[in-house]
Amino acid sequence: MKKHIPNAITCCNLICGCLAVGSAFASTLSGEYRMAFALIVLGAVFDFFDGFMARLLGVSGPMGKELDSLADVITFGFAPSAIAFSLLVHILPEGPVSYLAFAAFLIAAFSALRLAKFNIDTRQSMGFIGLPTPANALFWGSLAMTLSTHAEFVNAHAQWVWVALLAGVLFSCWILVSEVPMFALKFHDYSWAHNRLRYSFMLLSALLLVALQWAGFAVIIVLYVLLSVWQTWHASCK
Repeated sequence: MKKHIPNAITCCNLICGCLAVGSAFASTLSGEYRMAFALIVLGAVFDFFDGFMARLLGVSGPMGKELDSLADVITFGFAPSAIAFSLLVHILPEGPVSYLAFAAFLIAAFSALRLAKFNIDTRQSMGFIGLPTPANALFWGSLAMTLSTHAEFVNAHAQWVWVALLAGVLFSCWILVSEVPMFALKFHDYSWAHNRLRYSFMLLSALLLVALQWAGFAVIIVLYVLLSVWQTWHASCK
């Protein structure tokens, strides 16, 4: 019986992703993407605890790993694609250019590539190569909430916003499968000397969430990418 517990938690992650997709398609620019974002966050919580429970109960196996990836494709791949698509549909002008909204679904394809790559890449035991899919999904959910609360500004500058969104879609696709090393919040020990970057990131993230609330998640993901790039550059200069 206990071997089914982690898989049940993984399925909760998948269901959250499905509900997030539905919420994204039902949202409007003047409305709220709060539910879609909250469901992605909840899916991320389930994504953490399925692996935790599998290790705790000693029932880790290949089926759980495959199911986890399938659930992640929905929650952290298809859901952010649906959010980006919904945003673009409401911002793009009418006419042939409106079909550019479908480019948002490239995020789902590259998220699947990212997850497949992660499953076979032995270099990612203590860090990541490329942006993790949950981080990308949190970025798009937070961004959608921020834009929906500033709908008047978005409508007034729509011609620039949709260009920026399309550029964001392309950048997401690239960084998901890039060879850029990204640090993970995993600790060999808890000393400041060995974890200066991690502690600094956690402190700055807490401050950003207090100052910006839900919008802080998007800024935190950008900060995470910049700090990871800086760490790589700093290491190469030594």
